[in-house]
Amino acid sequence: LCGDWKKQVPFLFSLLFLQVIKCKAAVLWEANKPFSIEVVEVAPPKEHEVRIQIVATGICRSDDHVVSGALVMPFPIILGHEAAGVVESVGQGVTSVKPGDKVIPLFVPQCGECKSCLSTKGNLCSKTDLGSRAGLMPDGTTRFTCKGKAVYHFLGTSTFTEYTVVPESAVAKINPAAPLEKVCLIGCGFSTGYGAALQTAKVEPGSTCAIFGLGGVGLSVVMGCKVAGASRIIAVDINKDKFAKAKQLGATDCINPRDFQKPIQEVLTEMTGQGVDYSFEVIGRTDTMTAALACCHSNYGVSVIVGVPPAAQNITFDPMLLFTGRSWKGSVFGGWKSKDAVPKLVADYMKKTFVLDPLITHTLPWTKINEGFDLLRTGK
Repeated sequence: LCGDWKKQVPFLFSLLFLQVIKCKAAVLWEANKPFSIEVVEVAPPKEHEVRIQIVATGICRSDDHVVSGALVMPFPIILGHEAAGVVESVGQGVTSVKPGDKVIPLFVPQCGECKSCLSTKGNLCSKTDLGSRAGLMPDGTTRFTCKGKAVYHFLGTSTFTEYTVVPESAVAKINPAAPLEKVCLIGCGFSTGYGAALQTAKVEPGSTCAIFGLGGVGLSVVMGCKVAGASRIIAVDINKDKFAKAKQLGATDCINPRDFQKPIQEVLTEMTGQGVDYSFEVIGRTDTMTAALACCHSNYGVSVIVGVPPAAQNITFDPMLLFTGRSWKGSVFGGWKSKDAVPKLVADYMKKTFVLDPLITHTLPWTKINEGFDLLRTGK
């Protein structure tokens, strides 16, 4: 023992009890196969790491992109990145959370040291696994094993398991009174859509908006546009079953592209005169990305890509769409600096600034995860 040994004793004492945890997890062994419920070993947290007991996790389209092969990741892997839980144990040097704290894992971490974290303009921390597709902890190893094989992490979170390990920079302590089965949505879907409107686009009062895609993230964009004071919010989807909920959350118009003989961007331009002030693509298709850009006002319209782009696909578009003044932007996690913003968003939820219940369509035991993905794929 060195330095102030009295401060080190509690941590050293806790090390005696940090052991490998055996628990159940939904492991994806290969693409285009169902999840397999397996017993996995979850190693103790290392320095500046946190082990979390997952209480509730949402299913996101990004997870399904890995299943389908549209988002290439190494296998076997434990997916999931939208969750809430309770800290089970912490590694040496962890100061922001302690065992027993209610937390939300962050697939976009906030290290507080890289250029993006230090800038007021960005939020995509350089320590994110998004884009690198390494599937490993920062030290290049994994904390999961199953049947003697190493199992990869997903986006630094891996929440389709009873226990997971994340870097300290990828976890946010939240209000202990918050219902975890609801605020788990703040870990991805809600924050991503809500922030795309408020943080990335900075929608203004009285403006017109178009949202392509009315899944959980698209509906959250609708909510963000309403809070921002948009006067007209046009929801676009080929699934008419989504329209009632979209209107409940603030959409003023709902249209189905299949009801028209002309491109949807022309329909939206005619509906609004010269195009919308803000558009949001929340699907992840290149054709709808270009349509969302084209439906914006030709001079000052802003279009935001929120849906995860498909792998190995490029966009071809008329550069005149941008030359005349339109802006094309991307938004990751709604532009929020995660560790700072998530506790505040949870606090706002507790103050009833926004609702989350309408975004929850089904609640299932997580062992029925394959049924959950079937519901996602069928638009339910």
